[in-house]
Amino acid sequence: MDVALIPPMLVASGFLPTGSFLESLVHICNEICSMENLPFLQVRNISTMIRRIKLLSSLFEEIQETNGPLPPSSILCLTELFSVIRRIKFLIQECKDCSFLWGLMQMELVSNQFYVLVKELGRALDILPLSLLNITADIREQIELLHRQAKRAELFIDLKELSRREELLQLMGSNNERNKKNKGFVDLGKVKDVLSSIGLRSSMDYEEEISKLEAEAQKQAGSGGLIVVSNINNLISLVSYCKSMVFVDDDFETPSREDFKLLGSTPSNRYYDHSSSSQSLVANIPDEFRCPISLDLMKDPVIVASGHTYDRNSIAQWINSGHQTCPKSGQMLIHMALIPNYALKSLLHQWSEENNVPEVSSPSSSSNLDRNNSKRDMCENAVDHISVVKAAVDAVKLTAEFLVGKLATGSPDIQRQAVYELRLLAKTGMDNRRIIAEAGAIPFLVTLLRSHEPRIQENAVTALLNLSIFNNNKILIMAAGAIDDIINVLESGNTMEARENAAAAIFSLSMIDDCKVTIGKRPRAIPALVGLLKEGTPAGKKDAAIALFNLAVYNANKVTLVVAGAVPLLVDLLMDDKAGITDDALAVLAQLLGCSEGLDEIGKSRVLVPILIDLLRFGSPKGKENAITLLLGLCKDGGEEVARRLLMNPRSIPSLQSLVADGSLKARRKADALLRLLNRCCFQSQNQMTV
Repeated sequence: MDVALIPPMLVASGFLPTGSFLESLVHICNEICSMENLPFLQVRNISTMIRRIKLLSSLFEEIQETNGPLPPSSILCLTELFSVIRRIKFLIQECKDCSFLWGLMQMELVSNQFYVLVKELGRALDILPLSLLNITADIREQIELLHRQAKRAELFIDLKELSRREELLQLMGSNNERNKKNKGFVDLGKVKDVLSSIGLRSSMDYEEEISKLEAEAQKQAGSGGLIVVSNINNLISLVSYCKSMVFVDDDFETPSREDFKLLGSTPSNRYYDHSSSSQSLVANIPDEFRCPISLDLMKDPVIVASGHTYDRNSIAQWINSGHQTCPKSGQMLIHMALIPNYALKSLLHQWSEENNVPEVSSPSSSSNLDRNNSKRDMCENAVDHISVVKAAVDAVKLTAEFLVGKLATGSPDIQRQAVYELRLLAKTGMDNRRIIAEAGAIPFLVTLLRSHEPRIQENAVTALLNLSIFNNNKILIMAAGAIDDIINVLESGNTMEARENAAAAIFSLSMIDDCKVTIGKRPRAIPALVGLLKEGTPAGKKDAAIALFNLAVYNANKVTLVVAGAVPLLVDLLMDDKAGITDDALAVLAQLLGCSEGLDEIGKSRVLVPILIDLLRFGSPKGKENAITLLLGLCKDGGEEVARRLLMNPRSIPSLQSLVADGSLKARRKADALLRLLNRCCFQSQNQMTV
């Protein structure tokens, strides 16, 4: 049996001798330390992790050599260490075996995995009873140092690798413009340098990389979605093209049209610009002209019930195979009608004429072209922006107008589908939010806030929330009279998610000063937010708190918050660890100090001062600032009783002194002011006693 694969729970349960368990720990550490051909990516994270494992291996070997019984308290730690080390081994092995290019694109995710494992290593060492283990002083010092380093470790992302990725994405992005001007493909010299820097230096390396990318595409096909698979195919296209060009002398005796081979395709099944003497490849197919199922150039675009557009043949095959859902959104199709998208078909015809692309082509031809030209899409997805090509904007506009039309004239079932699609579309970028508003969606969405259908109402308020992120839309939403309906949803929405998103919408709208006034004048707005502060989920309470904070910036709203009973709830939330909104509650309370009613109400709390003293010691930097603001405000305005309570608490003065030494500039200034105030109070008390 491979000792490295022994489940650690066998040891904890007493089914495995301690000697065998230590042997398994030493064995798996040796496997990690002896790994060869480490990847060119994550170099520092991997090397640092291996160094840590070597130190742990020395500990395990020394414990093993003593051959004595282990303290029962150490078994739990060693069991946890085994689990973490095994995951470290799998992560390093995955970095070795996976595609280098895909690893480069996923570098933040992989770096975070290393960071999480280091932190788990530190937590496991928290419970290691070094004093009870029979080990040398040198090993003890090394493990203590390792423990401290693991606790202080921060996320590390290699800037060189980040630069390589950015350079590669820029090259692929510039290829879009070069193709449009028939100036050829990417700068092969620069691409070769980038690929060489991550270990792709020979024809065999390129072939192996293509195989790994294809395996990754198959792996992601079931869970990653079409976009992820398309991104991987983009990388396959890039490596295949560069291989055929960089190593052309190795593969062919003389240059020919075969030099342009991509992914095994031949010139006979590729599109060429016959108007050019060099027969250069045509411009990339815009993403909006490709069928989401086949990724081919659409020949007969049709719209399904969800509002998405597909090529007729592809979606017909999907439906005929028994599927009743939209492939892109996963939503159930309420009908199977395929509506011709004449506007998009016209754009397709225009684009095909401009680029000399035959409008009738075999599926294999268009598939090969798409795989060839998907490099552009990789760049666009990576930098997360919407194409500024007119065809792209027109496609979004057509979709928005189609969906708005369904909101206006459709049945409740169709409206439910349409408002959901608009919610998703409004989530993806500022251009989409602008286009949806220009299509006239806002008034219809406001009307749907009054729907008794829970999903329609929830999606309508969430769509308005997404649209309000675009500043111009805030004005349009307010002008459409949405605020009263949003308050109704906040107060008595059909679902808790609808109420919480209504609170978030109020926060977003109140970013504009005039809106703070308008919302504050609605008598039910602030009480409804306070109600959600009491009844909502942790996420809902946070939405309500930040909305109240924003509204409290306007002085007239402060009194309304106090009258609505916000202060006792906010104080209670300071003690509610599950809610997790301590900083937000403190910020609102600090705002309420700005009115006499707020100051009086906050001063009535008998539990607030001890909580604030604890927050001075254990709170976040922002929390400490707001805690000291509250204490100083309570003491300044005739708060002699608060000052006496502070002086009587043995933790208050040390906490304030610590804040003066280590706090932020604002916190240090206020802590110093509060110490001087307390000093005066103490001096006055002594004088009174003397008299």
